[in-house]
Amino acid sequence: MGSSKKITSMGWSAFFIVIFVIVGGLMYYVYFFTTKNSLELYQEISFLDNFEEVQKLMLEGYEENFNEEDFHFIKDHSANRIGQFTLLEFEEKTFVIMTTPGAKNLKVLEVDELPEDIRKYFLALAQ
Repeated sequence: MGSSKKITSMGWSAFFIVIFVIVGGLMYYVYFFTTKNSLELYQEISFLDNFEEVQKLMLEGYEENFNEEDFHFIKDHSANRIGQFTLLEFEEKTFVIMTTPGAKNLKVLEVDELPEDIRKYFLALAQ
């Protein structure tokens, strides 16, 4: 009877070790291998060698919004500045929030209401 309890304890230990390795591996992948901000996205696009690899970064169904010509332009030129923006859309107004790219925690740099013509452009772009 004592040996079956010992096997059960060892079984639970092995189970928890396997769970720890799986969860740890997933967290490692998310932390080190997924883009988290505009700076990391720019770096990933500019270091990839072919357009097919870049298309894997696109959300399914949106692949046609980024073409091979755009990819080659980004690869062949250095960015002057990398900005990170969030658009908050309300019934009658849209606000753009500029945040810090590449920072561990986002910090707000500026908030502006979009002019109506630019607001319409982004509304059309989202469709």
